[in-house]
Amino acid sequence: MSDAIIKTTGLSKEYGRGDTRVRALRGVDLEVPRGSFTCIVGPSGHGKSTLMHLIGGLDRPSGGSVSIDGQEMFTLKGKQLAELRAKKIGFVFQFFNLLQSLTAAENIEAALMLAGVPEVQQKQRARELLATVGLSDKVDAKPGQLSGGQQQRVAIARALANDPPVLLMDEPTGNLDSSAEAEVMTVLDELKRQGKTIILVTHSSEIAARASYLVKVRDGRIEEVVTSRQVLKKIA
Repeated sequence: MSDAIIKTTGLSKEYGRGDTRVRALRGVDLEVPRGSFTCIVGPSGHGKSTLMHLIGGLDRPSGGSVSIDGQEMFTLKGKQLAELRAKKIGFVFQFFNLLQSLTAAENIEAALMLAGVPEVQQKQRARELLATVGLSDKVDAKPGQLSGGQQQRVAIARALANDPPVLLMDEPTGNLDSSAEAEVMTVLDELKRQGKTIILVTHSSEIAARASYLVKVRDGRIEEVVTSRQVLKKIA
């Protein structure tokens, strides 16, 4: 892979000690090309989400390194690491984690506030982001008034608050039916066209078939990486 925006070298993660030690990742080397749509697939419990969390700086490795745009993440501490995450990475998870008492726009405005966007710009930016995910008509709707697919699109809009180059997504359609999944994938296709790098953990063969790169994880290691031309042959 060339022009990597994410690079891991010898990445490992262990939990526990002695007889209870679990080796979740075992020396993972990976490069994610800028502007690609990369899917991480494999059996449950084999290290996919651990890899995602380490790439996103949400956890620290037991060994190895992660860099984003050439910046080694784990040489940074505390506030510096948090600032790098906020600038470079947007997170979307299986559960939407929207604040139920706030409208769609207000959920995004809260993220914009944390990102340091001036208050006078927050409302306009929130509406622009909702338009990006096709929800211009849901500005004042609260999460309970939205379908699952619409809530996940609000979560994606929120992840875009700081205009990060990378979106990390852990099973973002895992709780959605096929129609809602299609809504979310339409948004992701457009974000990829805009140049965003998308890294997505999934069990869905339909989503994996749309990937630029498919990373197969098994037993804490990368079993293989295949390109878009090979994906349809390799996901079965």
